[in-house]
Amino acid sequence: MDEDEYLDRDETGGAPMDGTAQRLALLTSEEAHDLLRLLLTVAQEEGPMSPEANRLAKEIAARIPSEN
Repeated sequence: MDEDEYLDRDETGGAPMDGTAQRLALLTSEEAHDLLRLLLTVAQEEGPMSPEANRLAKEIAARIPSEN
């Protein structure tokens, strides 16, 4: 999806909003843990995105409950 392309509200099940505002979607706990695992994988590899992935993984890990 391009930056200028937005999903139709009916497609996402989201609440109506002003046309100039962007909606910040919340992740489910499962999605947050999936994203954390992905970021940790990228962070462990030697590459240009490793430092940023590591930083974001720490931010997300600090904000979500542990997986039980």
